Amino acid sequence: MAESSNELIVEILKELRSSLSRLNDDVQELKREFIAMRGHMLAMQQDIANIYGVLARHDVRLDRIERRLGLVEPSA
Repeated sequence: MAESSNELIVEILKELRSSLSRLNDDVQELKREFIAMRGHMLAMQQDIANIYGVLARHDVRLDRIERRLGLVEPSA
């Protein structure tokens, strides 16, 4: 009786070890995906910052053009 109980416990522990190994692999894969998503988000954030920089330069140039053409009053 004890022999069969021990064998049953060993089989259950083997299955548990296998399940934990698969779970660990899945967690590692999720970590890699999150790291990739973080990289994409940082790249998008940098692109948006660059776009804002370009828009700011265009705004300055447009103000200067409007002043030269006399479309707006010069500020004091």
